[in-house]
Amino acid sequence: MDLNFSPQDEAFRAEVRAFLDTHLPEHLRAGMRATPSVFVEPDIGREWQRILHEKGWLAYNWPVDCGGTGWTTVQRYIFEKECALADAPGLPVLGLKLLGPVICRFGTPEQKATLLPRILDGTDYWCQGFSEPGAGSDLASLKTRAEKRGDHYVINGRKLWTTHAHHATNIFCLVRTDGTVKPQAGISFILVDMNQPGVEVRPIKGLAGDHEVNEVYLDDVVAPLDNLVGAEGEGWTIAKFLLENERGGACHAPKLLADIRKLRAAAGLEPDGMGGNMAQDAAFMAALAFVELESQALEMTELRVLAEMAKGLPPGPQTSLSKMVASTLRQKVDGLAVRLFAYAGLALEEARPLYGNDSPAPLYSKDAQLAAPRYLNSRAWTIFGGTNEVQRTIIAKTVLGL
Repeated sequence: MDLNFSPQDEAFRAEVRAFLDTHLPEHLRAGMRATPSVFVEPDIGREWQRILHEKGWLAYNWPVDCGGTGWTTVQRYIFEKECALADAPGLPVLGLKLLGPVICRFGTPEQKATLLPRILDGTDYWCQGFSEPGAGSDLASLKTRAEKRGDHYVINGRKLWTTHAHHATNIFCLVRTDGTVKPQAGISFILVDMNQPGVEVRPIKGLAGDHEVNEVYLDDVVAPLDNLVGAEGEGWTIAKFLLENERGGACHAPKLLADIRKLRAAAGLEPDGMGGNMAQDAAFMAALAFVELESQALEMTELRVLAEMAKGLPPGPQTSLSKMVASTLRQKVDGLAVRLFAYAGLALEEARPLYGNDSPAPLYSKDAQLAAPRYLNSRAWTIFGGTNEVQRTIIAKTVLGL
């Protein structure tokens, strides 16, 4: 396995870096640096989306016949890595990375023609309705029902931990359309307009005061039959495709390593309380070095997955390993930031956003202001997208044969 980039890939990386240097505004970089949560606010995310859309670089994980860039898996990784290193804002992932590929694979020609352009230009802002009370990791037990009545479905139920539902215009849902078959076989994938009677969004505030997630109540909500993606009962298959697409070709390590480098630089400036600085604190620097080594190992795993995907092979169970390790390392890195800034890193600023002219001034420094919010927000990393326990079960079954 050759993990070195080809001359063509090196040329592509140079092109990406040049584009970021000239087209990624400083206010978007500053906004991303000052975002303590996993998902960025729509103001900076959608502005970056428009810039990439104009360039033709937005749908880089879509097939070419659906408007994709035609990039290889390695080029996609290079692009995501360079964006992470340049502090580019996150994109509206739920529409672009999750729903878009689903429509490309399972959607009708009419759905592709109607929905894909609206995802790209930002007309539609999507959220995901999968988890429910009592149906998170055990998603097959979901209870939200969709009953066919004439030319539409009537949907009743409740979705939980729905990211950015308070911003969304639409939600893609897993719903039960048949209660007489085994749980997985009775689930369908349906698109729902959020701007209609019967949809209620209730905010859920996180430990750090972030408003990322919500409860969504669906009370006699209507969706045309044309909003069914795939066939009835195919929702479980579509959901597995979506999650595999979400985890495949992950690019977590570069951002972790970039944050570790920032902590190493800051350690030379922060006092250790004994007349020196934190770069002279052997215990702290040893912990930082250990996390850095783990992150480098994660990057090798991510590149190995890319090498397999470049051969046309599916991502496989390594994606569960990458997700589990990346989640744990994210929490370790954020914990080291709190440790580095000591008392200044314990202050919890709940105002949002923490960028722009109206953002609160830091009591000590901007990095210290972000330490506690990031630490608390990252507690969710080992839960969302499949808990670490779920990832271990996948690895046990598919790799170890247990």
